[in-house]
Amino acid sequence: MEVVMGAQPSVYDRVQEVKEFDDAKIGVKGLSDSGIATIPRIFIHPQEKISDIKSTSTSSEIPIIDLSNVNSVDHRPMIVEQVRAAANSWGFFQLINHCIPLSVLDEITAAIKAFHEQPQELKAKYYVRQGQSGVTYSSNYDLFKSKVATWHDYVSVWMSPQAPQIDQIPSIYRNELVEWDKNAAELGNIVGELLAEGLGLDSRKLKESSLLETRIFGGMFYPYCPQPDLTVGLSDHTDPGVMTILMPNQVPGLQVKHEEEWVDVKPLPGALIINIGDFLQIVSNGEYKSVQHRVKANSQKEARISIVHWFDVGNWDESNHYGPLPVLISPEKPAQYRTFSKQEYVENFYSKGLDSKSLIEKLKL
Repeated sequence: MEVVMGAQPSVYDRVQEVKEFDDAKIGVKGLSDSGIATIPRIFIHPQEKISDIKSTSTSSEIPIIDLSNVNSVDHRPMIVEQVRAAANSWGFFQLINHCIPLSVLDEITAAIKAFHEQPQELKAKYYVRQGQSGVTYSSNYDLFKSKVATWHDYVSVWMSPQAPQIDQIPSIYRNELVEWDKNAAELGNIVGELLAEGLGLDSRKLKESSLLETRIFGGMFYPYCPQPDLTVGLSDHTDPGVMTILMPNQVPGLQVKHEEEWVDVKPLPGALIINIGDFLQIVSNGEYKSVQHRVKANSQKEARISIVHWFDVGNWDESNHYGPLPVLISPEKPAQYRTFSKQEYVENFYSKGLDSKSLIEKLKL
């Protein structure tokens, strides 16, 4: 393990180093705990790629939307317009006074933290690379596809449309995940209704079109990095799905690209962040925008933790195609994207590392 623990050989064999790191099943948490002063070469990014990692705007903040009166006849139209405007201009917004109790947020965060901070021998039995189903604990889902690794570990669980057997979920976060998923699904439906109404559609349109049916949970863990200026916690990318609910702890790191500037996101305690995915940008015919975002490598001793729920299309037959909703196409606003198949969508995401809006670029007319 000398290569993985930071020694720099005269001949660099990235494939071999990646394999050794993955086979060790220690993740970046294990590297961080070992006390290394220099990170392995597989994590070092070209300077031209991360030269602007600190060049962020301090004058802009993602929109904050209050859902406390979301069911009020008097207030809902204003909330719908706020959601529409935020999804169009930023692709990101924070929700306050949402429906999820603070206790649920605290408990799932603490449970994921506890899982990642277990002794390595207890976690290693769960370490596996898995794709489109089941329960996974690993480091860098795209480790073997990306050009450079990033400084994070994660757990993921596919909760819908087919949830795993309950005993497949590690007991240390099992009950907390079930409760979080129930609440996140409810909030996802509420936000989906607001997004549909913002497009001038019936509030049930996204749900009835199976656009919120797939739910994937992610428990991201960003430990201390001894050389945060040489790497990132998560590369810049857009989410491929419909929308994402994100809850980071108070350790900073998330950056969103807005009008060609990277903006540091300052999460409010108890708030949840929503961002638009590529799929919804296409379905909305460009009315809503998926935008690039990234996570800086963590320079603090306290771990950064993000609780994530990805919503994606479900009930997708192999013969079906998706594209802009026909009701949103007109002579004044023709289709901006072509239709695409399930195979094309899946292959675009799973055949490579994280990247920026590659699906959008491929489908643009």
